[in-house]
Amino acid sequence: MKLNAQQLRTASESEAAKATLKMRNPLYLILENVYDTYNIGGLFRLADGLNVTKMYLCGQMEKPPHTRIEKASIGTYKVVPWAYFPSVAEALDDIRKSCNTQHITCNISHDKNDTCYKLHATCTNLQVIAVEQDEHSVPYTQIQFTAPSALIVGNETYGVLPETLKLADRIAEIPMWGINKSLNVIVSAAIVSYEMMHQLHTRNM
Repeated sequence: MKLNAQQLRTASESEAAKATLKMRNPLYLILENVYDTYNIGGLFRLADGLNVTKMYLCGQMEKPPHTRIEKASIGTYKVVPWAYFPSVAEALDDIRKSCNTQHITCNISHDKNDTCYKLHATCTNLQVIAVEQDEHSVPYTQIQFTAPSALIVGNETYGVLPETLKLADRIAEIPMWGINKSLNVIVSAAIVSYEMMHQLHTRNM
């Protein structure tokens, strides 16, 4: 069931729950210290577009209910499973505990009938990717993404914390050819996460 922006904004919590997809992609989106509420809302919208298993808000940041988050998310905060934790380390622990007990079902389309496949993931093989410019980072196109994966994005000014980068298996960088050093956090998350979904789709066709 697809809802347009107006329907999402005006839907009650119970109405949104009925529209929520039961089968989700094996991707977790983790936000660390994202300060701008419009960015947080936009990332909820991205998380819905990706149909992530869950989104995590970590550190010092606002969370729903919040007027600007609700507006920027066009109501998708109602349908995206999310949780708050003080740190990314705690969020990763929660992911491993939750998906160790169940199979993750993915709804990446492979044909016109939107056939789904199951990834029997115990999360001992959870791939943790941080999006950041760092001496250890590599272009995101050079990373072979696997499922399940957790994608970490950081603060608009300072990026992902150094201690959090140590928790990542790989650090993904988006090449910049202009004067500006980096892209908006929503844009960065979208670029890397859609490359991830493209790779999973291609390998499982």
